[in-house]
Amino acid sequence: MTDAALTQNYKGAFDGRLTPGKKGALLLVDVVTAYVDPGSSLFAGETAVAALECNSRLLKAARATGMPVIFTNVVYQDDGADGGLFYKKVPSLKNFIKGSPLGEFPVQVTPQEGELVVSKQYPSAFFGTDLAATLQDMGVDTLFITGYSTSGCVRASALDALQNGFAPFVIRDACADRHEAPHEANLFDLQAKYAEVIGENQAFDLIGKLGG
Repeated sequence: MTDAALTQNYKGAFDGRLTPGKKGALLLVDVVTAYVDPGSSLFAGETAVAALECNSRLLKAARATGMPVIFTNVVYQDDGADGGLFYKKVPSLKNFIKGSPLGEFPVQVTPQEGELVVSKQYPSAFFGTDLAATLQDMGVDTLFITGYSTSGCVRASALDALQNGFAPFVIRDACADRHEAPHEANLFDLQAKYAEVIGENQAFDLIGKLGG
């Protein structure tokens, strides 16, 4: 099916739009060394390196407005038992055993004192965490979502954001996957069904309006 045929196929069924609410937060999903280090089995290529720089710019913009910033990472105990079937399914998750340097935040996106870090064991930033309750306490109704990987933890987090009542805005320039095909396919599907997929410039504009 061609791109034009695909768009036509979805027209009328999956072309609704979400609008931003009153207060946003920036959610950086697993923007950690494992995805930008060429020596890592999870390295997501040069697009991940470019996305890291975009994350850095967005982080500075959010901080300048006083917008809440939330980071996620993945951390497992030594035997990975807290990762359940997910840990068994994806051998590369061994990169995230507690204390691994691959699980650390790159210098460009290191959390500052007072910024929330949500440590998780599964794809979604919401599953098994108190993120939804924390956002509700903050009065947040809109999430700007970035990170790695588009087809995995970013997608899962955007879907759960929607299901928990937070309007998800996925910033395409700040996301990456290990191959262009799943990256683009998942951005297409997110836009069609679960989120708004926006570019960096639009994100800057919305962060300016929903910060503070």
